[in-house]
Amino acid sequence: MPLTSPKEMFEGAYQGEYAIGAFNVNNMEIVQGIIQAGEAEQSPLILQVSAGARKYAGQKYIIKLMEAALEEADLPIVLHLDHGQTFEICKEVIQGGFTSVMIDGSHLPLEENIALTRQVVDYAHDQGVWVEAELGRLAGVEDEVSSEENVYTDPDEAAEFVERTGCDSLAIAIGTSHGAYKFKGKPQLDFDRLEKISSMLPGYPLVLHGASSVLPEFVAMANQYGGSVADAVGVPEDFLRRAARMGVCKINIDTDIRLAMTAVIRKYFKEHPQEFDPRKYLGPARQAVKDMVQHKIKNVLGSSNKV
Repeated sequence: MPLTSPKEMFEGAYQGEYAIGAFNVNNMEIVQGIIQAGEAEQSPLILQVSAGARKYAGQKYIIKLMEAALEEADLPIVLHLDHGQTFEICKEVIQGGFTSVMIDGSHLPLEENIALTRQVVDYAHDQGVWVEAELGRLAGVEDEVSSEENVYTDPDEAAEFVERTGCDSLAIAIGTSHGAYKFKGKPQLDFDRLEKISSMLPGYPLVLHGASSVLPEFVAMANQYGGSVADAVGVPEDFLRRAARMGVCKINIDTDIRLAMTAVIRKYFKEHPQEFDPRKYLGPARQAVKDMVQHKIKNVLGSSNKV
């Protein structure tokens, strides 16, 4: 099955009140773990590539990993650019075979964000490629994207932005954030804001970035075996399930995958200090990715058996 567009995925998700997981990939083991989880749950998948991943793995290597995955998995799969910051980057990945791109002009003044997004939309749509944009800004750090504070999405601006840019989906800010330290105190999301945005854009797919849950058992495991990720707090999983019933069709998950892999590798090193074969610790790490993604699909996103 060739790479596909998110269009039909999101139509099904919106009507069925579930979300598609967008999982960040950086190497072979992560790709394999995600694909294996998708096959086990018969779920559509979005594999997304950040600027940092493109620098680390190389776009050509990622494309070849995707080609291998598509030969083995009979699933609808989207290859998506996460947080593209320029028109040139979006154009480059489209030419490379990506079926979806995110242009992130959220750091720009509104009119500049609109102009940049419109430029990408005009080019991408001519190539049959989906465009995600962002309005509002998430606190935290993810690769080259960083902000010290949340700037919540204004519902009126969101409706105007979608109309003027023609973007196909919109990432909004309602309280999630990048990284492992998402909340100080009790976690909360602005569901009233989400409800208003969704009501002003009926049938339109919304996106949540910074939506890892930072599961306590993996924080504890990492810390037990030499890590230092104390006080890490993520988005409660029931919050994400609720958002999926309110027009959020794509939920991004990156930190949870990193945390699961690292915790399992730390544990393996502690318990097997004599080992130095990468296959011995990357195998369990790949299994940790599969287990994490399968849990998300089944218990959080609700996208099992949607193929």
